[in-house]
Amino acid sequence: MHGDNIEPTQPVPALGQIRSGTSAYRRTNLSFFAAGFVTFVTLYDMQPLLPEFSREFGVSPALGSLPLSISTATLAIAMLFAGTVSETLGRKQVMTGALLLTSALALLTAFSNGFASLLALRFLQGLVLAGVPAVAMAYLGEEMDRAALSAAMGLYISGNAVGGMTGRIFTAAMTDLVSWRAALGVIGCFCLLLTTLFARSLPASHLPRRPFATRYLFTSLFRHVKDPGLLSLYGVAFLVMGSFVTLYNYLTFRLMAPPYLFSQWHVSLLFLVYLLGSLSATIMGLLVNRFGRAPLLRISLWAMVGGALLTLSAELTLMIMGVTIFTGGFFGAHTVASSWVGCQAETSRAQASALYLFFYYLGSSVAGTAGGVCWSHGGWPVVVGLIVVLLALALAVSCFLPGFSVRRQTLPATVEFPAEIRPPFDKLGATD
Repeated sequence: MHGDNIEPTQPVPALGQIRSGTSAYRRTNLSFFAAGFVTFVTLYDMQPLLPEFSREFGVSPALGSLPLSISTATLAIAMLFAGTVSETLGRKQVMTGALLLTSALALLTAFSNGFASLLALRFLQGLVLAGVPAVAMAYLGEEMDRAALSAAMGLYISGNAVGGMTGRIFTAAMTDLVSWRAALGVIGCFCLLLTTLFARSLPASHLPRRPFATRYLFTSLFRHVKDPGLLSLYGVAFLVMGSFVTLYNYLTFRLMAPPYLFSQWHVSLLFLVYLLGSLSATIMGLLVNRFGRAPLLRISLWAMVGGALLTLSAELTLMIMGVTIFTGGFFGAHTVASSWVGCQAETSRAQASALYLFFYYLGSSVAGTAGGVCWSHGGWPVVVGLIVVLLALALAVSCFLPGFSVRRQTLPATVEFPAEIRPPFDKLGATD
């Protein structure tokens, strides 16, 4: 079986040999920044619209959260199969198809004439988006030179953060000025342009394709869930992401209600703290080898607890401070846990990463909807109570991790997958 077709004008280095400073390296980084942006702008552009859906469609806050929760749930499940499918169809082909379809579906959501049709489109969007996150991590781990991997992974995750932030802020602003339908239509058109850039710029994978093997898929997944270290990390992913989405989902409801009565646009400005969260991820990646993963994970979790408790204050300054601390803690915890998965998994790392992301997005769906029930029955204090319970469980689960860190921490950071999110302080590779 042959690998992906390679354009004559875009020669690709041998497997794992895309080096810093080369044209292939620049094209790859540009492509994955675009891919991360499209993925997260189309996934999370719904988050600031949840109160709008509750009002327009006459549904409760818990039901109003479903356009986001249903996408993350289908994304989580489909991602388990995406890595193996991409080994059959080709990494680039699967990612390109996923980005094209999610952009088209974003356009279609602008024409939703009812809550049921909106949910159906978001269900499909989560399904097709599964073709990007786990496959992107696998592609980078296979094609990038080891010294270039950390920077490439960091830029991809930066695209994730910028896309998520832009989707939330732009959608809220456009909703205030025109309508949420116009906002989603513009996002769909822009994402189609970025998908074209991705398809034209990304070098094709060198890996030979192989027939789809159902047995291989399930045996590799089963092997990973039997590993106590990996299982603990999957639990942390579920609990941390669940608490993060819950806070942002219902903080919107709180700030648009009395006594604040903020507009969509003003509430969306809170998402600017994502920039500080990205900085937190970078710093945490740099500190891992010095202080170890387990202590940094616990520090990040405690920061999330402290930040969540600060949001109980009615004083807006303290509330924003709490959200900022909480967000920094989340990005730090996610950085540590996601990179730890690649170190702990001895085989089938793409599947190990897919399982991590499965629990990550499953937590978003389950806790994100449960938070709506808490909001309806007790308001913000009960929502914060749910968040603190989730983080307390994450801290308890983290107690099972130190025993698994000793075996791995002597490995160089550059061979870990997914890589820490940090700037490239290694010497650059050869240039063209």
